[in-house]
Amino acid sequence: MSKTIRIATRNSPLALWQANFVKAQLLKHHPSLSIDIIGMTTRGDQIIDTPLTKLGGKGLFVKELEKAILENNADIAVHSMKDVGTQCPPGLFISTIMARHNPFDAFVSNDYASLDAMPPNSIVGSCSLRRICQLQKHYPQLQFTPLRGNVNTRLQKLDDQQYDAIILAAAGLERLQLTQRIRVEIPPEICLPAIAQGTIGIECRQSDQRLHEMLAVLSDTDNTICATAERTINARLQGSCQTPIAAYATLQNSPTNHSQQATRTLHLKALVGTPDGRLILSAAQSTTIDADMTIDALLEKATTLGNAVAASLVEQGAAEILATLSTP
Repeated sequence: MSKTIRIATRNSPLALWQANFVKAQLLKHHPSLSIDIIGMTTRGDQIIDTPLTKLGGKGLFVKELEKAILENNADIAVHSMKDVGTQCPPGLFISTIMARHNPFDAFVSNDYASLDAMPPNSIVGSCSLRRICQLQKHYPQLQFTPLRGNVNTRLQKLDDQQYDAIILAAAGLERLQLTQRIRVEIPPEICLPAIAQGTIGIECRQSDQRLHEMLAVLSDTDNTICATAERTINARLQGSCQTPIAAYATLQNSPTNHSQQATRTLHLKALVGTPDGRLILSAAQSTTIDADMTIDALLEKATTLGNAVAASLVEQGAAEILATLSTP
């Protein structure tokens, strides 16, 4: 029996790309499905002249989509996971985390090859406190100013010479076939990525078991582990776009000594900083992942690692920084 799945998504070009990507992947595995894409304009899309920090954060991009699912006007919502908070509304959950695309930030400029090549007082556009925090530390001679709008809007502002350069997520540019606009990727040593950056997640009703089973084929275990470790940082520190928090987890092969049971190492690095970049706290830890571990055990390991790294940041004074930022 065929089934229709209704995908709720924002109407921006990038969000629509993500929804159509999920649709195409689902149809590869379930060709008898009928899939409708429901484009929506969220409050975060409507108000583009005010920094997200003053509007209540990136949750503005997902609330309307979640409401559509809860009211049975949609079955799933496709999200960029860096926009998703640590807790879903009652009755909903992130059922599927897909394989990660490029997690890094991109330097985009019509005049300069890199941040290092920019003269003092050059204007760099970004509304991400995470990016500004880190980049101001390394490039205090540059001016970082707010930049809102979808990817094409931001690029147009650059082309209109409102900025000397802008910083965007590399994954978004790649998905929109705008890779040629990337002058250079910014390495994580300079700008650690946002939590779950480059990751597409699918949210749905907890009660829809049949839908969970259909979506399971799109899940990527490795990235689910990494995203869980990173998102645990946000959960422990109660992070939002008002808090300059970054985290990046990777899974690397470990020497096996010809053992049949290969082991890997889960690395996690995270940081918290003041918006001006004058104080940045960082922490990093690792844990071993065994090949025969169940998914529940793997996620427990990832959560434990995330909590340990977050605790290290708290010991260094992260709570004081975050308390200052949350004060009106």
